[in-house]
Order: sequence, then structure tokens, then C-alpha cells
Amino acid sequence: MKLLSIAIPSYNSEAYINKCVDSLLAGGDDVEILIIDDGSTDKTGEIADKYAIMYPDIVKVIHQENGGHGAAVNAGIEQATGLYFKVVDSDDWVKESAYKKILETLKDLIGGNTVLDMLISNFVYEKEGARKNKVMKYHHALPKDKIFTWDEVKHFHKGQYILMHSVIYRTKLLRECGLKLPEHTFYVDNLFVFEPLPYVRTMYYLDVNFYRYYIGREGQSVNEQVMISRVDQQILVNKLMLDYLVEKKPEICRYRKMRNYMTNYLEIITVISSVLLIRSGNDENLEKKRELWDYIKQKDILLFMRLRYGIMGNSMNLPGKGGRKISVESYKICRRFFKFN
Repeated sequence: MKLLSIAIPSYNSEAYINKCVDSLLAGGDDVEILIIDDGSTDKTGEIADKYAIMYPDIVKVIHQENGGHGAAVNAGIEQATGLYFKVVDSDDWVKESAYKKILETLKDLIGGNTVLDMLISNFVYEKEGARKNKVMKYHHALPKDKIFTWDEVKHFHKGQYILMHSVIYRTKLLRECGLKLPEHTFYVDNLFVFEPLPYVRTMYYLDVNFYRYYIGREGQSVNEQVMISRVDQQILVNKLMLDYLVEKKPEICRYRKMRNYMTNYLEIITVISSVLLIRSGNDENLEKKRELWDYIKQKDILLFMRLRYGIMGNSMNLPGKGGRKISVESYKICRRFFKFN
């Protein structure tokens, strides 16, 4: 059995997948690299197959019909043989020194008395054209270099959360929690770092800059105009997160800090949905914003009150054209002040 399985969801990635895979090969025989060719129409599949031939004990290729990022992650979870599981997108890469530190840490923890559910590390925004890259760290919120529980988690900055780039899960936990991401849907990485949390009891934070998250590729899903064009998928993920929080409320409420963390995460996702709908500037999307907030109200009135009448919820629901302009500017100010991801 491998120590760590790394899934690489790949769609038409021929221009950059080599950099990703090459950075992961440094893990050697401790690692299983699963390249999921998600119905690519370029040479991604051929490149992946060559790696499998060159490194048969490390690289495995899964060819499947196009199902989107969620389907590729699902396939990775199903096929993984490693004790732990990580997703690395095909246009991203990892830093070798931090990578080896993570593998050493996982090895050491396996021999202990406590089973580790989730390891967290830092990630770096590799932004095209930026003079200085931003590092997302968690040392203010999480104890370092020790196994800890939710009771020991401190306060996260507003708008800062543990993202897909930050986490390594115990593989069996992902299967036990029944995680199944929706297909043909963007932004499902939010579900990946949300739905398993009620099953996470033990965590470990390693303060190393491991994951390099590339931003700047044309057509990238996090580009604002692209996000507006796909806002229905953002709303779908938003509602799925809400549904899950309501469904799991009895279990989540047993851990106050987990409940607060998950509620705050849902809040920022809802604010992002709202501001995208406002910025689109059309009446149809403004109606979708009203429908989204009504959906929250019908699902859980107390949760609605917390989200709607907090600072950000209030700022997203100011009346009229002038109010909507203030909403967008308020969001920009909050994003700069709180350093949103």
C-alpha cells in the first residue's frame, strides 16, 4: 500500500501537465500518482500514458469520458490505494522540499497511537505577472506540528478557509463519509473541503509552502467574467453546501468551532454568489439572487438570520441600483481588508 495517492484531474492539459507530474515524481515510491484524463481531445492522454510506461510503479492513468472536475476527483478517490489522498490540479505544482517534509511527517504519524484524518499545509498563489506571490498560511488559527482537534482550533480571518490546495485527507475517511462530487460542475472543490469536515476528528498543520496554485491562465474557472458566465454552477454548489449543513446540523452542532467554521465558509460562498449575480447587471440574475436568499430562509430560518443580517449579508442586499453599487464596492473593500482567498 502506498503512503499517499495524488489525483490529477486533467482536461486538455498538454501545455502544462508535465510540470505538474514532474514535481510530484519527487515523492518516489511512497506516492501513487493518478492522472485522470477526463475526456481530453488534445495529447493529454498520450502524455499521461508515457509517464505510466516510464514509471509503472508510481503513475497510473485513468481514461474516462468527460465528466468535469468532480467526476475526475471521484474517480481518483475510487481508484486510490494510498493511506492518504491529495488532489493537485494539472496546471499547478508542488515544491519539492515541502513535499518531502509532508511525506516524512505522514510516515511518522502513521506509527503513532492516534489516527490522523486531515493534514493541512500552506499554498502559494502563483499569479501571472505578480511581483510578489501571496502565501496562504494558517499559523494564526491552527496549532503547529502536533495532532489537534476542533477544540484547539483558533479564529480564522474572515474570508480565509482551508481550501483544496491546503488539504490531505485520510483516504478511508473520504469513502466513509460518502463524498460524491457532482459531475459537469465547476467550483466543486468547495464541497471537497466542506462535506468531509463532520467526519474529521484529528488534524495536523505543517507550516510549509507546499502547493503552488497558478492563476492567470486564459479561461481559468476563477476568472471573474468566467465565474459570472457559470454563475448557475456557483449557485448549485452554494445550495448543496447549505443543504449539507442543514442535513448534518445535529452532528455539526456537537462541535461549536466546527459549526462556526462551516457557517462562516457558507457565508463567504453566499456572498460570492450574490456579488457575481449583482455584477452581471441583468434582471434575470438579480431575481436569482433573491431566489437564493429565499432558499436559505426556507431551509433554516436561524441560519438565514445569521447570514442575512451579518455585515456581509447586509451589504449584499442593499436596495436599488445605488445599493447594488455599494454592495460591490463593500465586497471589494472587505476582500482587501480581510484578504479573501
